[in-house]
Amino acid sequence: MMTATGTTTLVGAAAEAALAVPGVAGLQPRLVHCLAAAATSTRTDTAPHRMPPEAGIRADRAPDGSGWRIEVRCVLAGGHRTLDTARNVHDRVRTAATSHLATHGVVEPVTVSVTVTRIAARPALV
Repeated sequence: MMTATGTTTLVGAAAEAALAVPGVAGLQPRLVHCLAAAATSTRTDTAPHRMPPEAGIRADRAPDGSGWRIEVRCVLAGGHRTLDTARNVHDRVRTAATSHLATHGVVEPVTVSVTVTRIAARPALV
């Protein structure tokens, strides 16, 4: 059985796999992470708060115990085919998560959903 620490490393493996896909500009934190960051910042804190990439990934057990569900929220770079990039994220995250679980002796199905939250503008050519 995976512990909370195991889940954290599963999320890290998923984030790393998603960010390695060409066309992925970053991972979008879920609202709960943004609210938590806003609640912990102070007025004297002038440095911008950076979210870890893992904040854009959610991994938990399926309610019926049939495996793992991983949600990836990504920002894509302009100039890449959205559907192809999202499929690539899906496949790479599923492969990385399955491999990660197997290294911990867990052989269970992994379901991955990918949500494209926005497409970042292409940088202007100079």
